[in-house]
Amino acid sequence: MITIFDTGAYLINGTQIIKDDADAAAKLKQAGVSVSQNEARKGTIAYGILSAHNAPQGDEQNLRLKFDSLTSHDITYVGIIQTARASGMEKFPMPYVLTNCHNSLCAVGGTINQDDHVFALSAAKKYGGIYVPPHLAVIHTYNREMMAGCGKMILGSDSHTRYGALGTLAVGEGGGELAKQLVGRTYDIARPQVVAVYLSGKPVPGVGPHDAALAIIAAVFKSGYVKNKVMEFVGDGIAELPVDFRGGIDVMTTETTCWSSIWKTDAAVKDYFEIRGRGGDYRELKPADTAYYDGLIHVDLSKIEPCIALPFHPSNVYTIKELQRNARDILAQTEEDGLKALGVPNLNLNLKTKYRNGGVWADQAVIAGCSGGIFDNIMAAADIMKGKSTGNDNFTMSVYPESQPVFLELVRNGAAETFMGAGVLMREAFCGPCFGAGDTPANGELSIRHTTRNFPNREGSKPNEGQIASVALMDARSIAATAINGGRITAATELDVPFGKYKFFFDKGVYDKRIYNGNGKPSPETELVLGPNIKGWPTMPALPENLLIQIAGFITDPVTTTDELIPSGETSSYRSNPLRLAEFTLSRKDPAYVGRAKNVQSLEQMRRTGEEKIESLLKQIQALPGCAGLGSADFVIGSAIFARKPGDGSAREQAASCQRVLGASANFALEYATKRYRSNLINWGILPFIISDESALSLGSYIFFPGIKKAVQEKTETITGYVLGEQPVKIAVSLGELTDAERQIIIDGCLINYYAG
Repeated sequence: MITIFDTGAYLINGTQIIKDDADAAAKLKQAGVSVSQNEARKGTIAYGILSAHNAPQGDEQNLRLKFDSLTSHDITYVGIIQTARASGMEKFPMPYVLTNCHNSLCAVGGTINQDDHVFALSAAKKYGGIYVPPHLAVIHTYNREMMAGCGKMILGSDSHTRYGALGTLAVGEGGGELAKQLVGRTYDIARPQVVAVYLSGKPVPGVGPHDAALAIIAAVFKSGYVKNKVMEFVGDGIAELPVDFRGGIDVMTTETTCWSSIWKTDAAVKDYFEIRGRGGDYRELKPADTAYYDGLIHVDLSKIEPCIALPFHPSNVYTIKELQRNARDILAQTEEDGLKALGVPNLNLNLKTKYRNGGVWADQAVIAGCSGGIFDNIMAAADIMKGKSTGNDNFTMSVYPESQPVFLELVRNGAAETFMGAGVLMREAFCGPCFGAGDTPANGELSIRHTTRNFPNREGSKPNEGQIASVALMDARSIAATAINGGRITAATELDVPFGKYKFFFDKGVYDKRIYNGNGKPSPETELVLGPNIKGWPTMPALPENLLIQIAGFITDPVTTTDELIPSGETSSYRSNPLRLAEFTLSRKDPAYVGRAKNVQSLEQMRRTGEEKIESLLKQIQALPGCAGLGSADFVIGSAIFARKPGDGSAREQAASCQRVLGASANFALEYATKRYRSNLINWGILPFIISDESALSLGSYIFFPGIKKAVQEKTETITGYVLGEQPVKIAVSLGELTDAERQIIIDGCLINYYAG
């Protein structure tokens, strides 16, 4: 089904794969290939797009990228615009799409969420942006339909910013990186490696894009095979996939921890653009006659089976057949692993009870968002549900079309009537089921969803309060098959369904009548509308000469997600208020963290005012080598967290900024799960320390770093710190690769300070 190369590979004429092993030279000669490996690296699609967007100050290996457009949703755009304003922005220098698909429900918190939307419209008018009102389209659908183009690059403040199937190299990053683009700076990155994903064969009826995506994620996530790399989809199997199917796989590449994705394009992509009145945005993209890849994943689409990703990660994948055969053991293991990861005593996940009467039973089903709410997925589900019913018991099902144009077409072609006649609720374009703000299940329930993630709490539960539900990911086709069986998990391939081929008629008037498009037409006289919950960033201190850090959070899980660092869901109403949002930092993973961090802030205040309570710490510092002459005015006290591998998941910069608001100076990690989380730390002036041995650290430890500012300035590879105590322990940390600009951002204290200086 999936084969992963342990070496690089050459792709000849788009079809012949030559593994970069001992026989490679002979095979290349036989194929008539004479180009060097370095030249062949330039033959990838990704290489050409990246080079075309490399600013003059960049070079072949150290890229300084300028994007064609930007996009954000209503959990991230306020902070980005506030950062850019404070950094000197006067207008949007490129198209910037502000969508409203995350905080679009305004029933909670009064008008707090709607205040953000009003702010965004005023910002689009003032600075020259594109404003997509609530319920009209989810962020990635609008960008696919109206902004993507072959050979373009788009930067978005959402981790699932992926438009590779349309020939667009798209990147999901923290808000700081968008702010840099808004003030005319570049996105700086060492040229990423490129891994080929060679698709062959054709999926069998009943297998959908989520099945293929989950199989790929399961194959590569744990090994980190594509971490921070570009996944480049090639092979004759692409022609067997409709564009919507490709897009459904593509958006899920985020869950592999790759940096971005790109696909070979063809006539089907051209049709996609022409249907939407944008034929000029198409051009054929394909690898050169000889292209070299740093790895290769061969996917035989004909052997993909319907899959299910059980709680609590998209990589926890089984085929549905496998689950059916071994349900008791698999559910018991999933429950055991989940309880260990959640770390909440006496919590009842209730998963084992889902096996009964010879099957596994779900309580709820959702098809939604940028992965599930795609037109072709919904139509395939409708084919399965024609004339059927979800029943009138506990099981429920909702469908969220990805945009109003898609919803309108479902109404016109009768699919909406099919769903409603089967007892399915048709909803608006909304991302809530992806992050825990929509269709929240009851305690102990299992929800199956064609959405992007099933991390803990993504279904809206609160484990620390004994409230827990679970989400499993499945393709829309198997979700529909399950629904007509009353919730008994069923693979769509078990049914004999005549799947139709449906043409999509795009009605652009739906957008034209509602979207404010001020691109390139700023109105500086427009006043920003700032609701009472919209606050600016507090002042962030610069990096001191010497730094004392206390560990206020200590997490030993294998991976820590951004959802655990700053929860999604009920916190959304406070995304525009840094101080109030910071109160939720680590609230589900370590509820005492905020109090500990505030205690460190109090210590720093005592240091500034000369209170005696820090005298014992000062004496320990003065006993360190070369520190005898230091006084309380010669260092600053900040907090930190330790996590083995933090930052998997969302691009939300709040995962870092909330720590910073609470006085954080550093993170300690064995490695960082994603580039975007590490970038968020840097842009908020938080030192991204890497430590090889965690044994010297513990919750409450004080670590002193003499000469930390000098070490950052002088690019010291190994930085020495001292864990305080009766017998100080010397530790070594590093900062990894940092550009000169990133070093200066850390020294200045944050991105805002960097630009203000």
